Amino acid sequence: MTPSKFLVRGLLAGLIAGLAAFAVAYVVGEPQVNAAIALEEAAAPAHQSPDDHTHAEPADHPHDPESGTEISRATQSTWGLLTGTLAIGVAMGGVAALAAAFALGRIGTLKPTQTTALVALLGFVSIGLVPFLKYPATPPAVGNPETIGDRTTLYFTFLAISVLAVIAETTFAALLLRRGGSVFQATVFPAFGFLAVVGVAAGLLPTVNEVRDFPADTLWFFRRASILTTAALWATLGIVLTGLIGKLYAKESEAQARRALAASL
Repeated sequence: MTPSKFLVRGLLAGLIAGLAAFAVAYVVGEPQVNAAIALEEAAAPAHQSPDDHTHAEPADHPHDPESGTEISRATQSTWGLLTGTLAIGVAMGGVAALAAAFALGRIGTLKPTQTTALVALLGFVSIGLVPFLKYPATPPAVGNPETIGDRTTLYFTFLAISVLAVIAETTFAALLLRRGGSVFQATVFPAFGFLAVVGVAAGLLPTVNEVRDFPADTLWFFRRASILTTAALWATLGIVLTGLIGKLYAKESEAQARRALAASL
């Protein structure tokens, strides 16, 4: 079971996961994006002075300054959304597959399918869930455009801390198992260690609060849709990749058994 075989299956699983994420984002998330855009457009005239003769760009037709074309809202919510979810799904699938290939045989006596499922779960927690809890997604009309660079930096800083912490604690769990520790110890101690690291980091990093008077129900529904989309991507990725690795493991085990039988004759 080589890393290349893991990678091919990871890319395929990521493609399927991207499709699942698109379906959830389109059905659950796009109505909330439309609601936020409607609020933004309704509030725009109130902030425009009578002497301002500049024409605001419609939110449903963003302008691409390089190509000189307008990207319609319909294109954003269909082909644009599909392209984004597929790209993220394939990327996450490749990363998860290579991580599973690297972890194989290094975490106690876990089978390839168990290792793959664990990697997918840890990927969702460290990449999808924990950063979201500190810096949740925000819809259009929320946030100061001048601070987007700072907010992006904070998000990816916390994301990096979360990923490094889960890698460190997984390594610690494997070390405990190699030294005779119980499964309980190898689960609980690293889990508390991870929570401590990300908890301290979350407390030290600045809090971003630029919601102002944005409707709380619209914000809640948008953020719920965002985390559901992320969960759909990782759940599908984990299930499909685990199934593909399980078939690969069964196939190679059968081939190895046949070779061993032939060698014994």
